[in-house]
Amino acid sequence: MFTDTPFLANPWTWFAVGYLLGAIPFGLIVTRLAGMGDIRRMGSGNIGTTNVLRTGGKGLAALTLLLDAGKGALAVWLGHTFAYGGDILGGMGAFIGHLFPAWLLFRGGKGVATMLGIALAVYPPAGLVFAAVWLLVAAVTRYSSLAGLMAATLTPLAPALTGHWDAALLFAGMAVLVIAKHDENIARLRAGTEGKIGGRKGAADPHG
Repeated sequence: MFTDTPFLANPWTWFAVGYLLGAIPFGLIVTRLAGMGDIRRMGSGNIGTTNVLRTGGKGLAALTLLLDAGKGALAVWLGHTFAYGGDILGGMGAFIGHLFPAWLLFRGGKGVATMLGIALAVYPPAGLVFAAVWLLVAAVTRYSSLAGLMAATLTPLAPALTGHWDAALLFAGMAVLVIAKHDENIARLRAGTEGKIGGRKGAADPHG
């Protein structure tokens, strides 16, 4: 029925829908509703999960993680439901929307949680690889930024090894953008000045 509608059957429609979903700044919304004010003026200034954790606590951070991952997964599901190729383009749109939301002057998050949600929806084994790598690296090093970078970098291997090249290319493109958004974190990791998970609440740690 609805899938016979040309507008809905066009996969680029779901890129646009994905962008609108991805551009919802849940970290900013959640902290404001909690009475904390503007998360962009706290800690690292980032709207992502890690900065919410350091400035707002575990509960708000967990909610931000679920919402940021969920919007990516929802974009993939909607695209898959209505259009051939809509899952890939929907996920791509959501990721770009999260990184570059128009209503925040294109200053969004760094994409780690949203990439997790997209990976789980597009190719679940890749999402499991992402989660496992993040948890392992975070547990060993206590660097959230390094965990995100390693997870994003290794995730494309899962679909590539099984011949799912559309997913592999999508995740590879996302990994490049995640790395680019973490340029300052990479510099601090090299200098040994990057903040670790478990640092004091409210510290100006820049990897959220």
